[in-house]
Amino acid sequence: MKTQYYTAASLDGFIATEEDSLEWLFTLADLSDSSYPAFIAEVGALAMGASTYEWILRNADTVAAETGSPWPYAQPTWVFTHRDLAIPEGADVRFVQGEVGPIHEEMRAAAGGKNLWIVGGGDLAGQFHDAGLLDELIVQIGSVTLGKGKPLFPRRVLSPTLRLESVRQMGTGMVELRYGVAAREVSH
Repeated sequence: MKTQYYTAASLDGFIATEEDSLEWLFTLADLSDSSYPAFIAEVGALAMGASTYEWILRNADTVAAETGSPWPYAQPTWVFTHRDLAIPEGADVRFVQGEVGPIHEEMRAAAGGKNLWIVGGGDLAGQFHDAGLLDELIVQIGSVTLGKGKPLFPRRVLSPTLRLESVRQMGTGMVELRYGVAAREVSH
């Protein structure tokens, strides 16, 4: 069981525009030609921030066109938020707030031995990293620049370094980088 941050970013390191838009991403690659089908098959639970969740809700038609469903996840999903938000019909969504450690334990229990996916955003993935709970970063870098927006991983990670484990070209528009996160001691 791994806790993975699987995401896409622009060449200049942003996962979304300042308005939380992901429109830049859809012209770069086809999900069926990516590692996504194999990746999602191994995922037992998801965590996402409120901005990512709200983007999915606001863009249900776009999500359905890309994935086949307005809510594309069968797995239980923990949404970190302080707001009251709608739940799509048939979705197993749990709203939470606070430290990621106790939520990580709930996710592990629900995942049935499968992996945990930190969907986004970058700060949420960073919180899992800060708590020593992130095992892998899988980043698909697109051949676009956004200039500014929501950062990929707003953390300074100098030591121990991330370990590049694989590189995979996806057509002419994207490349996938997989990094292992070295285990480290977490100060409390």
